[in-house]
Amino acid sequence: MPVKETPAAFPVIDTDPHFTRVIRYMRPSDYLTWAGSTAIGPGLFWLYEKVDPTKASKAALRSSLRLTGFLGFAAGFMLAYQNSSARFWGWRENSDEVKKDQIELSERYAAGKPLYGETELTPYLQGVAARNSTFSQLKLHAFPW
Repeated sequence: MPVKETPAAFPVIDTDPHFTRVIRYMRPSDYLTWAGSTAIGPGLFWLYEKVDPTKASKAALRSSLRLTGFLGFAAGFMLAYQNSSARFWGWRENSDEVKKDQIELSERYAAGKPLYGETELTPYLQGVAARNSTFSQLKLHAFPW
């Protein structure tokens, strides 16, 4: 079954990019988004505590700040991952990623390796896996798989 064609303003690199590839192609702006989201959770929590104190113990506040820091870290990662994925899909400006992709695939071709790796799955299971994971990054906020 073919992948659904979606309108893209920029060249489509891969509609189902591998996790490590998305991470490798992240831009500094993605890391900045991740860091900002990590910092904003505890920052807002601290600010709210100053504006309207809960009179909680310092230990409880430290635990709460750690939890909001972790949640900000996780949410920031998912947002950065989704932004990087959008460039693979051609939904955002992706000229740097297109160049990296061409270099990477040219090197694999010159080395005689398959362009997108090897698999032991049958064609049917490859189709099942692709249908389950294509565009799955769009639902990271609801179901962080």
